[in-house]
Amino acid sequence: MEAKKVCEVLLNSEKNMPMIGLGTATAPLPTNEALTSILLDAIEIGYRHFDTASIYGTEEPLGEAVSKALELGLIKTRDEVFITSKLWCTDAHPDLVLKALQTTLKKLKMEYVDLYLIHWPVRLKPDIEGFNFTGKDVIPFEIKGTWKAMEDCYRLGLAKSIGVSNFGIKTLSLLLENATISPAVNQVEMNPSWQQGKLREFCMKKGIHVCAWSPLGAYKVFWGSNAVMENPILQKIAEARNKSVPQIVLRWIHEQGTSVIVKSFNKERMKQNLEIFDWELNQEEVDKINKIPQCRLYKAEMFVSENGPYRSLEELWDGDP
Repeated sequence: MEAKKVCEVLLNSEKNMPMIGLGTATAPLPTNEALTSILLDAIEIGYRHFDTASIYGTEEPLGEAVSKALELGLIKTRDEVFITSKLWCTDAHPDLVLKALQTTLKKLKMEYVDLYLIHWPVRLKPDIEGFNFTGKDVIPFEIKGTWKAMEDCYRLGLAKSIGVSNFGIKTLSLLLENATISPAVNQVEMNPSWQQGKLREFCMKKGIHVCAWSPLGAYKVFWGSNAVMENPILQKIAEARNKSVPQIVLRWIHEQGTSVIVKSFNKERMKQNLEIFDWELNQEEVDKINKIPQCRLYKAEMFVSENGPYRSLEELWDGDP
């Protein structure tokens, strides 16, 4: 099988990142062996960017898949894959960042990650396990010191690029006031139902690349919405073009200059999701997509409490809930 070629973007860190990555956040989790096999299939198909996080529980199978891909000759060197991982909220403290990244690298069996992100602009009490928390477990987040520790990880060569995830304009502005190294990426929810126009414009001005998670609205998963996949405008465009709705959505995101994390473990759909680079949407189609009603699909209410650092969704999302 000939692997598909994926377009790349040059980040402000002078590193190239493939514009489609395969996400590994899923529930329930497959066994490590099953997930390793799925990720090997993805490498064979042509995926070269993989997105994980300490909270996902998928770092070990991803590391194993890369090792096996090297053994099988699917890739020649570790440098041929781009690995993103994320700092979880329990470790979002200046004294814990380096240790957290070292734990991630140990699980991946790698000497570095290509991109390391602060998962949320949130800190949780350090003894919280998994997703077993409420807004009462959220404690103040020290953005300045935490970002400085991320910069240290970059200088040590343990992360080739550093960035953030789920940061709004106000929080990013605060980070940039104190940063020596600007974030390379802001990974946020983005899809035709939540287009992030203001945030994308801000990031573009600051040289921060936007990467979209949940491009299909997490359709038919544990928190998902049908707002994207069952949108009649997208369905009509897909039918007229003889494409799938996901292909229309992923092409639209690509045309915004945004990279995207897709999550499908179905081999046929994994292939289809890469088939977006040799055609374009026309202006009429783009205009229709741009008029789709807007609503954030993933609210993250679990970080909000009346006496915590975030007392409302508006506070959490910098006034853009």
